Amino acid sequence: MIDPHGPRPRRLAFFSSNDVWGGSEELWSAAAAILARRGHAITVCKPRIDYAQSRIVELTALGATIVDTTGPRRLPRKVRSLIYMAWHAARRMTEFRISRALRSSGAELAIISQGLNYDGWLAASVCRRFGVPYVMISQKATDMYWPPDHLRAVVGEIYTGARAAYFVSDHNLRLTEEQLAIRLVNASVVRNPFQVAWEPRNDWPDEEGGLRFACVARLDVREKGQDMLLRVLAQDKWRAREFDVRFFGSGHNREGLEAMASLLDLKRVSFAGFTTRPDAIWDDHHGLILPSHCEGLPLTLVEAMLSARVSIVTPVGGNAEVLSDGQTGFITASASEGHLDEALERAWARRAEWRAIGQAASARIRQMVPPNPSVIFAEKLLELL
Repeated sequence: MIDPHGPRPRRLAFFSSNDVWGGSEELWSAAAAILARRGHAITVCKPRIDYAQSRIVELTALGATIVDTTGPRRLPRKVRSLIYMAWHAARRMTEFRISRALRSSGAELAIISQGLNYDGWLAASVCRRFGVPYVMISQKATDMYWPPDHLRAVVGEIYTGARAAYFVSDHNLRLTEEQLAIRLVNASVVRNPFQVAWEPRNDWPDEEGGLRFACVARLDVREKGQDMLLRVLAQDKWRAREFDVRFFGSGHNREGLEAMASLLDLKRVSFAGFTTRPDAIWDDHHGLILPSHCEGLPLTLVEAMLSARVSIVTPVGGNAEVLSDGQTGFITASASEGHLDEALERAWARRAEWRAIGQAASARIRQMVPPNPSVIFAEKLLELL
């Protein structure tokens, strides 16, 4: 509801470049919901919107205008897919819908959320054309994906022209500067909202039947490296140990990974699928293992640390910024099978200390992550207005 004595309602437009819903959608959507509850006018633009997704349902109920940039849904799915196979046609169609949404919303500020660090360039270009102030959110920067040369100058101008540029880790900020060969004086680090309790946990799962780790990530071997973990677990020494790994998540490599685990005859590996209750994972798992090749700052790592569980991760993205090797968790020397095995061995040798390490991680992450990141981000946006 609008407070007649409070600040006047403002108009904000949120643009997401992601086709699917994942952890990178949580910050902008949570902030949008907070602002909508305060009476501000919210417009959301996103490709391939799932209108049954809980946050979209919430925003719709709060009166937000929802725009699917993939075009009208009355077109058959196959027809829309064929259109989007033609990149130039897709870009023009997306640009038209972004432009129309921006004009009709009368937005005073646009928030452009990117899964990478340059995929929001089209929405930002439209904002620049219409003179609408905008901010950039980058959820991931990696050596695997560089801005292509024909876009580097455009992306550089977009970042320097933004009211603010937000990154989820110092690593991502520095790498973006290197990729664009510019210093971003308007950049800062923000934290994503999490889905576990802020109150510290003192419980520890029963160890009867073995020790259990969760690998919580999109099932995408190119970025998340689950195939490396399966190869490590296929070694005789790991087969002989009471050590179980359960994979949580969905993705285009699920069938392939399940088939690989079957081929390798991994009896202590299972696949649990996607869960809407990440907090419940830590009721019966002792730790997290992430063999990622690239990250921003994994939400699941923050959640595991908040839940006082031990983590084994690769040195990508912001992992080493929140985790101290041997003290609050274990970090591999590189994202490789050999170094993953070596870190697992170090962790296994200290398994009697896992509960204490988890408690140290719990204290550490609460010094680095606030209890209400989405509220803080929403306030930052209002300050920019």
